[in-house]
Amino acid sequence: MNLNKDDISKLQAYLQKKFGNPSITVRERKVADSVEVYLNGEAIGTIYKDNDEGEVSYDFNMSILDIDLEE
Repeated sequence: MNLNKDDISKLQAYLQKKFGNPSITVRERKVADSVEVYLNGEAIGTIYKDNDEGEVSYDFNMSILDIDLEE
């Protein structure tokens, strides 16, 4: 399901408020069914939009590499 500019704006505002961090940005991808989440310019995850029987939800997927845990 496509994410429009209004969705992106709302998701960005939500994440910034939820995590207390205005450095979080949400950007379009070439793939229309998802957007990327950035923190200080680094991609940290992907959000997918789902519409199941008229109920819309957003799935935030964040992969963490084991080498990142060693820092």
